[in-house]
Amino acid sequence: MKNRRDFLKVAGGATLLSVLGTGMTKAKKVKNVGVNLFSLREPMGLDPVGTLTELAKIGYKIIESAPSAKGNYYGLKPKEIKQVMQDLGLILASGHAIINADWQKSIDEAAEAGQEFLLAPMLPTKGQTVDNYKKAAETFNKMGEACKKSGVTFGFHNGIAEFEKENGQVLYDVLLDNTDAALVKMELDLGWAMVAGANPAYYFEKYTGRFPLWHIKDIKKDKDESIEFGKGKIDFVAMLKKQSKSAMKYMFVEQEHLTQPAIDTMSVNFNYLQKLRY
Repeated sequence: MKNRRDFLKVAGGATLLSVLGTGMTKAKKVKNVGVNLFSLREPMGLDPVGTLTELAKIGYKIIESAPSAKGNYYGLKPKEIKQVMQDLGLILASGHAIINADWQKSIDEAAEAGQEFLLAPMLPTKGQTVDNYKKAAETFNKMGEACKKSGVTFGFHNGIAEFEKENGQVLYDVLLDNTDAALVKMELDLGWAMVAGANPAYYFEKYTGRFPLWHIKDIKKDKDESIEFGKGKIDFVAMLKKQSKSAMKYMFVEQEHLTQPAIDTMSVNFNYLQKLRY
């Protein structure tokens, strides 16, 4: 060290770096990004194995199935789709199924396919009333018990309507308040929740640990339609910073409205999320 001034410059710089280091947190990458296959409903209906192969090439690892005209697995049997997933290095973590008289069949299939979660994408009965949502909650509790017996976790996926009110009560809150947190989990569709005027962070705080699954999408600035990430109005980074309260395990890209081939759309979304830091 040539002189005291040089020493102070170096020491001062080291002190500044130490202060910055303690005050800064390393930016995090988005992890456990999956895709809901409703986004690829047409190609999955035509060529499920080929479409899953393309998703694996893009880089997706986590898959959520959706109901189709050919069943919950696009014409494949539970053991067949399980094998396809293993061959491609994919995980079939979750799946949606229509609530009907064959619900137990969906549970059995989910268990055979190796799914961790089975989701209802709609209420068992129609009616935007508090009473109907309480009845739905009762049904969901029973479904949760049935799923648990088969080693599967039951959950519910929201749309926009669930955030309507009756007599000042938000119907989605009624559903949460009347379901057993140990038996019924929620897959919060962040995009549609925000379109409905709801704040996901509020739900993560009030119902901590109830949201292990997310549906993620961007929403057009001038229309309530989904669009590729980065082209809409959703502040997804803000939501990621709140994820610990939700106990989020998997997030699934879902884009219902397509302006280009589904595989190309899912590639754009995946690449955007891979570059995102929060």
